[in-house]
Amino acid sequence: MAGWLPKKFHGENPNAIMNHPTNIKTDRWLQLLIAAVAALVFIPFLGGVHLFDWDEINFAESAREMISSGDYLTVQIGFQPFWEKPPLFIWMQVLSMKIFGINEFAARFPNAICGIITLLVLYNFGKKLINRRFGLLWVMAYAASILPFFYFKSGIIDPWFNLFIFIGVSCFVFYLQQGTLKIWNLVLSATFVGLAIMTKGPVALLIFLLAFGVNLVLNRFRLRIKWYEPIVFALVVAVVGGFWFILQIINGKAYLIQDFIVYQIRLFTTKDSGHGGFLLYHVVILLVGVFPASVFAIAGHRSTLLPYLIQRKYRQWMIILLWVVLILYTLVSTKIIHYSSLAYFPLTFLAAMSLQLITDGEWVIRRWMKWLTATIGLIIAFIVMALPLIHWLKYKIIEADFIRDPFAKGNLAADVMWSGWEMIIGLVLVSGIIFFILYAKKRSTRHAFASLFGSSFLFVILTIVVVTPKIEGYSQRAAIEFFKSLSHKDVYVETLGYKSYAHWFYGKVQPHIWDRAPEIVSNEWLLNGKIDKDAYFSAKIHHKEKYMNQQPELQILYEKNGFVFFVRPRNSEIITTQQ
Repeated sequence: MAGWLPKKFHGENPNAIMNHPTNIKTDRWLQLLIAAVAALVFIPFLGGVHLFDWDEINFAESAREMISSGDYLTVQIGFQPFWEKPPLFIWMQVLSMKIFGINEFAARFPNAICGIITLLVLYNFGKKLINRRFGLLWVMAYAASILPFFYFKSGIIDPWFNLFIFIGVSCFVFYLQQGTLKIWNLVLSATFVGLAIMTKGPVALLIFLLAFGVNLVLNRFRLRIKWYEPIVFALVVAVVGGFWFILQIINGKAYLIQDFIVYQIRLFTTKDSGHGGFLLYHVVILLVGVFPASVFAIAGHRSTLLPYLIQRKYRQWMIILLWVVLILYTLVSTKIIHYSSLAYFPLTFLAAMSLQLITDGEWVIRRWMKWLTATIGLIIAFIVMALPLIHWLKYKIIEADFIRDPFAKGNLAADVMWSGWEMIIGLVLVSGIIFFILYAKKRSTRHAFASLFGSSFLFVILTIVVVTPKIEGYSQRAAIEFFKSLSHKDVYVETLGYKSYAHWFYGKVQPHIWDRAPEIVSNEWLLNGKIDKDAYFSAKIHHKEKYMNQQPELQILYEKNGFVFFVRPRNSEIITTQQ
């Protein structure tokens, strides 16, 4: 297993190697380079596309309502307590919005910072465990894979949650294996697990305890710890993770905690509306979404002899963490793509192991790796390449009645500009796969991986910048433009027949809009009651006739891209409004 350390240092501790003055200076420059590149790719264009319903707008709206109401303790939606998530990520967005304003850039900026920190953490952990090159390979495997990169350009809660859990688990492994810094690593582990709880809730502790329990069983319950250390861990987790919950109790809002617990149980035991999926949903998501690292992560499960105990234990923990996440969310009824995103860390760790072993000549790129890489990569590339073709043929597709859903037909009919050159984005990935296979045949493994991961990195950047805004143009832009047009009017704005947070965020609804009790200002009252302000509604096109027949005072303003927009004036007369 000589390849894990530079040849001149065989048998030496990698941490001792890194303490050489020359290596320390080089290491600092490498970390600055990683941070600079990460900032250059994660920060620009954050505000280039509207926030996506539900999750992105959900969290951004909670942050906006904190600012609008001045209540920074209570997470709210519709200016009512929202018990589904703790506030740590919302507070990050609030701080960002205080700096950059209430907009898409501010909502996504915390995750861009998370991306920079994550890559630096991966490099430092990889360097600590094995060597600098392994740290760089781990950074490459993570940053050049599709979904891990994509999430750092989003406004969802999971990147920070995943990072906190990952650091908590890693520090716990170091705590179990190291002597001088043992108690420090224990406190760090508990702190980051607590921060994860403050980000997304007790599922953080559940995942940690499941991974710990599996590890304990595999090691036949042999654990060298002192009696007070579990108490220290529990106290730190309770103080950090329970901080917000304690504040709620002090402020007389203990009922929010009860609602929060009930929601978490319901989420795990029932299928959330619109978020079902087949049994192996997350297996497919990880295989395709973490491409190309996922292919080499499969090989990373292969048994290998590592020279140091800490390396062997860390690898064991990563494999356990991967399968705990995968099995847990396979069993959960609600299937959402980012639920299994914590698995990106162990997947890319195993991938980096494979990459290092292959480039060191310990392993070879096997035929199945080439075929699986080519199959998954070409499917992804061809989907992106096909999007302009679908747009150019959309009217023929609509006329042929291949799509039966009226809302989907309306989406497809959206006026989105495609020039055709977008197909080159897919060709970037195709060319990278071709060069990967050619170099692999020549046993030029470093060039093979540089071609594959380099093309994937560029492919993801171009897809996010060029393709994602066009996809948003089909899916929701018509509704968001409608809500934005009402943002400076003293009116009610709601959705009919579908769930959304966009009308609150983009309509800039303020607390005073509810002149009556919020439970009274419901859709039923807005549709049938004696309203004191004009009420505007968005509905999907297949609900048009239903609401027109049931609500004679509704007036159609216009239809666009699968949506229909109504107004109910505050008086009994029907007014005429043009698009």
